[in-house]
Amino acid sequence: MRHGLMRGKASDLVDQVALSAPHRPFSDLYYFLITLSWPLLLLIIVAMFALINGVFALAYMLDGGVTNARPGSFADAFFFSVQTMATIGYGTMAPRTIFANLLVSIEAMSGLTSLAVVTGLVFARFSRPTARVRFSRAAVIAPRDGVPSLMFRVVNERSNRIVEAQVHVVLARQTLTMEGERVRNFQDLALSRGRNALFSLSWTVIHPITEQSPLFGETRESLSASRAMIIVSLTGMDETFLQTVHARQAYFSDEISWGMRFADILQELPDRGFTIDYSRFDDLVPADMPSAGAAEASLRDGSAPGASPGTVEFVNRDKLK
Repeated sequence: MRHGLMRGKASDLVDQVALSAPHRPFSDLYYFLITLSWPLLLLIIVAMFALINGVFALAYMLDGGVTNARPGSFADAFFFSVQTMATIGYGTMAPRTIFANLLVSIEAMSGLTSLAVVTGLVFARFSRPTARVRFSRAAVIAPRDGVPSLMFRVVNERSNRIVEAQVHVVLARQTLTMEGERVRNFQDLALSRGRNALFSLSWTVIHPITEQSPLFGETRESLSASRAMIIVSLTGMDETFLQTVHARQAYFSDEISWGMRFADILQELPDRGFTIDYSRFDDLVPADMPSAGAAEASLRDGSAPGASPGTVEFVNRDKLK
């Protein structure tokens, strides 16, 4: 795994759900070949090349119409087929019968077609834009400006910028309908800043847990019981490719740390630039709790009497006076 491409258990589950669909590669062959890994794609290309040349070699052997080829030699017929398909033609072997010339014509046409297909496929894979965006291994819930907030961190691992980057965060969980049917419910989580004009460094995405938030009043136990998952998608235009790129991440309820915050990773350089310490990207430290006199809301982690662990409790300012 390349440095920084961290994936949580929830993201792995999303891939497993997608892969559990009926596997019919030939129903969408182009998509199947585009999404294959490079080693497997190259293996398929080599196997098809050998298979096609093997079939033509057997046809040349049946006719025996190749000059200077040893009678009954599969190797000579095979390498003559390779030379024909690749339009090499060293001049040592040549077709001498009508049938052999017909085979050469068919193979030359199939070779040109195969070359065009493989070239287009390889070019499509190389030209497909990808995002090198790293998400924090865990999300956290901690006070931010006195308000309990769900937060996670993302960073652009390339030295370029993603222009007009946008983040969309959704809470997915199981709910019970009035008819008693269990359904998967999706609710958008409002962000304090969901757009970044020039995403080049680290970005802490924040969802304030106000009274309007779907997470208001939730606990670690309630999120776990409803099989809650935080789904994140990031899109933007890569300034190098000038094409839209995307990245995604998901967090289970047990991948959310309560009462913690992210360690600082930005370091300012003497030339007013910044550097990112990737070694601390996933590090968490205890969050500083707001003082009662200034807090609009506080995060209760079970230390106060009567508070259950991981409960987001809002405190009225009037009650604090």
